[in-house]
Amino acid sequence: MRALLLTLGLVASFQAQDASVSDSWTEDVSGKWYLKAVTTDQDVLGKNQESVIAMTFSVLDGGNLEAKVTSQVDGQCRETSLFLEKTNDPSRYTAYGGKREVFFVPLRVQGHLILYCAGELDGQQIRMARLLGRNPGNSPEAREEFTEFAKAKRLNLEIFRPLQSETCSPGGN
Repeated sequence: MRALLLTLGLVASFQAQDASVSDSWTEDVSGKWYLKAVTTDQDVLGKNQESVIAMTFSVLDGGNLEAKVTSQVDGQCRETSLFLEKTNDPSRYTAYGGKREVFFVPLRVQGHLILYCAGELDGQQIRMARLLGRNPGNSPEAREEFTEFAKAKRLNLEIFRPLQSETCSPGGN
């Protein structure tokens, strides 16, 4: 279960950096995003996760979001879906009845953002950042900006880079 929760990475606390995000911002986040890198303030990454398929965000009524991701964990394909509730801050959402905060932090590098999360996981407070990009290719500039963000937030600099996969096949990619 921990690996599934980490797949979405919805866990920690953040003070918004960019209050200039517009209300139409949710339209910009909808669609497919590839997970490029992950870090936390604790050592819980990469446990049993073999590969990850692109994450998809869908805009729901009222500006809420649904996040879906499929990953291969312990040889099994698992789809996880999570409801993100809109708040007054267009870049901030809550999950699990307000127990977790989720922030979308746009990067200077076009087509990339950081999904920064804060909250409780298995009784512990945890903060996590995920680098997401619109295409599966690597961007050294986005990775550098992600590393700077991790340093500023005092997150682990041993950044996990998950294996990307277009499909999930049990027992192998």
